[in-house]
Formats: sequence, C-alpha cells, structure tokens
Amino acid sequence: MYDSLAPFIHALRSAGELVEVTVEVDPFLEIAEIADRAMKAGGPALLFTNVRGSVFPLLINQFGTQRRMAMALGVESLDALSARVRNALDLHVPKTLGGKLSKLLSMAPLASAIPRTVAGGSCQDVRMPEPDLRKLPVLTTWPQDGGPFITLPLVFTRDPESGGQNCGMYRMQVYDRCTTGMHWQRHKQGRTHARKWGDRIPVSVAIGAAPAVTYSATAPLPPIVDEMALAGFLQGAPVRMVKSLTNEVLVPADAEFVLEGYVDNTDLRSEGPFGDHTGVYSLADLYPTFHIQAITHRAQPVYAATLVGKPPMEDAWLGKATERIFLPVLQMVLPEVADMNLPVEGGFHNLAIVSIRKSYPGHAFKVMNALWGLGHMMMLTRTILVVDADVDVQNVRETAWFALNNVDPARDLMIVPGPVDDLDHSSSHTPALGHKIGIDATRKSKDEGYAREWPPDIVMNEQTRALVDRRWREYGLEGVLERGAADDWSGQRPLRSTRPPAE
Repeated sequence: MYDSLAPFIHALRSAGELVEVTVEVDPFLEIAEIADRAMKAGGPALLFTNVRGSVFPLLINQFGTQRRMAMALGVESLDALSARVRNALDLHVPKTLGGKLSKLLSMAPLASAIPRTVAGGSCQDVRMPEPDLRKLPVLTTWPQDGGPFITLPLVFTRDPESGGQNCGMYRMQVYDRCTTGMHWQRHKQGRTHARKWGDRIPVSVAIGAAPAVTYSATAPLPPIVDEMALAGFLQGAPVRMVKSLTNEVLVPADAEFVLEGYVDNTDLRSEGPFGDHTGVYSLADLYPTFHIQAITHRAQPVYAATLVGKPPMEDAWLGKATERIFLPVLQMVLPEVADMNLPVEGGFHNLAIVSIRKSYPGHAFKVMNALWGLGHMMMLTRTILVVDADVDVQNVRETAWFALNNVDPARDLMIVPGPVDDLDHSSSHTPALGHKIGIDATRKSKDEGYAREWPPDIVMNEQTRALVDRRWREYGLEGVLERGAADDWSGQRPLRSTRPPAE
C-alpha cells in the first residue's frame, strides 16, 4: 500500500493511469474544464506540472475510475472491500484450532487501525517564512464561483473535552493569503467540535495524503470512530501522525501540505457561491473564517485537488467505495438487507436503492425508517427505494423496470419530514430541513391487502436456455450479443452484487 501520495502517483504512472501535462495551464477555470472532460470520459489522472502562478504541481482525478479507486485502497475491485470489511466484522469464533488460527490471521488488519504518533514528518520539511495561500495552485472551478476553493482538504479538529480527533472534508474558499472560509455544515462533526470550543477553534488542514487517508476524510463515520483508524485498516498499516507546529492537532506526517491555524466563530464571512456536486451552485451564506498561522510542506510537494459538478465526476468513485465498505456494517444492523446501490446520478444522498429479504407486511417501511435513523450514514438520504432480494440493484435499468411495474403510489409511498443536506436546494422550508420519500417496490401479498395473486416474472426455462446456448453459433449470430451489450437489459454492471447467501 501507499504511505503517502508520491508512491500512489508512481503506481498510477506505471499502470498507464496518469497523464502528465507539461504545458502552462491556468488554475482559473482552464484546469477545471480539462478535468471535467477527462472525468466524464473515464479518463486518466492528470498531473499538471506547469500551473500558472505557482511552482507546485497539481494532481486531479486520482480516484476517477473504479480501477483507480480500487488501486487507491489496495484491492482488485471495489467488491473486494465488502468482503474484507465483512470478514473483519465477523465476531463468530470457530470451534476448530485451524479455524481459530485463520480467524486470528483475518483480524490482523485491525491492529493497523490505531494511528501512531511520531516525532516528526516530511509534511514539516519546509515552513513558509510567511504563510501565503497565493503560492498554492488553488483552483477556481466554475464561472460563478465566489473565488478559488481548496476542494480536497483534510480538516482536523480536536474535541476539547475528550481529546479525540475528527477529520472531515469541508471546502475552503480562499479570501486572501492567510484566510479562508470553513464550510462545515451543521450536521458535521467538525461543527460539533467548534461549538464545544466556543469562539476560537484550533484547526490544521492537510492537502495531499496517502489515498486511504484522503478517502477516509469523506467516510460517514460515527463520532466515536477516528477516520485515521479507518485509513489504517484500509491501507494495512498505521497512519503516522505528527503534532502541528502551532497547535496540538495531529496531522498525517507524510501529507504534502499542512495549513495550521484557528477558526474564528465570531468572524463570519460570505462563503460561495460554489458549483457543487448537486450540479447547481450552492448559494452564498455566512460561515466562520479560518485564519492560517503557518504553512508547511514536503520538500517536493504535489497539491491535490478535485472538481465537483454534474455527475459523473471523480467523487462518484469515492461514493462507490463508501457504498461497498459500509454495506457489511449496514447488514450487521439490518441483516435483511441483501445489497445496496447509491447511484451516481443521485449524488449519493438523493437516492438509495436497497434490496431486502422480505419477511412480513410492512417490512420495507421498517427498513426505510431504520436507514434514516442511522445518523451520518443515511439520515440525509432524500429517497429510499426498496425492492426484493432477487432484484440486482446494481443494474439500475432492471431495478427501474421492476419498481415501475410494482408501485401503487397510494399504498407504497411514505413521505416523512426530517433533516436534509445543507446543499439541498429543493426544500421550501428552512435550510437543512425538508421531506424525504420512501418507496416500497417489493412484491405484495394478501397480508398487505393485495387480494389477487401476484403475477410471476417472465423467465425462460433452463432447458431451452441451455439448448440455445449450445446452438448459438449454428444460428449464425456469433458476435451479436457483444455488439448489443450496451443496450441489453443486463446493462453495464460496474459492481457485482455482494449480498451474503440467503438464509
């Protein structure tokens, strides 16, 4: 695995997954337009080595395909993440000695989950004589943005009571050489820490880190779980942490850049607009200001950035990694859940498609309410669609066909009030408060008031399928299925189902 960003860049280059752009490019809109085209085409990671106004190279789209996201987390495919997490969560102790030894070996990665504090790190190789954000290649990504934004920051805060740390990813609008906005929303743990501190909150921000560390900053973890512990588990080695120079906050020792300072809760400034992952601009609002007291970096750092906007974007694969990692956790709480899909088109919190092993009337509604009650993981999900376990939720076309055939709106819809994402512009009520909808698309029984017999799906018998398989070449149709694969009902399945065996 990778202990910093540099070896991951080397691995991307060796795998043919990186293009180095050496001509001069402008951080004002030009890089964003290049990256947008590359992301939507499933193109490579981009390393810009000649960014106007900065001596530092810029990396973007490092997670922009399923293959690169899997590379980042050290697995062959994102499906393998579910199996790895499920194995670690399996608390059953085998009865045989061989089984016990195998279980101990399978739990070895958990020992890597504890971050390790070290005396110094390469993130502190160089300290700027005077902190100056203008020296960094910070991007302005869309024409109506309020200014340049740091788009891939790892924001570290401490709980003043327990001392526990949190790492979140909150965009930061650059106001001048040493101040930025801090867009931590009311549902975020960084905001909770800020309330405990009062007016002044010590904060350190890392930019550019080992890929598992960067991913973990985006993960919807409960407050008791350290994001760096998740990163250590994913990369199979403890994250090395070092104390900031000007405060007590710990940061990844091998980060590319570290911005140290404090957030002033009394210094509220207009932050935004910002072209967001919703595909529209989130409007300007008042947020507290981050005052930078020191900037340190590696001897030869690379500035890491991302671009958000209308999907698909790079963040699609960060979201898919979350889907696969947290599916086994979800199944521990709700074992009836067979699989889950957070479609890219839904922006990950606008639609969750869940398949269940249905056991009783109203089971789908029980699952919806349970999901909305899971705190940071699912509480902001605007739409939950529940289908039967035999529906492949990774195939959106198949799922849509199944749901559209099965739903009676008067019977199968549930609309509830509750918290929504701060970026949700659809709510007609106050910000971050709106309504969510649950759709029960499971097959109905007489116990649920369905008086008729539910019609069976049309499926060819296996004998005829086997016959046609054997004779396909005789029909002169060889190659037809390959040419029509993109339009076939089976679809392009980026992920295989990882549902456990039926009980």
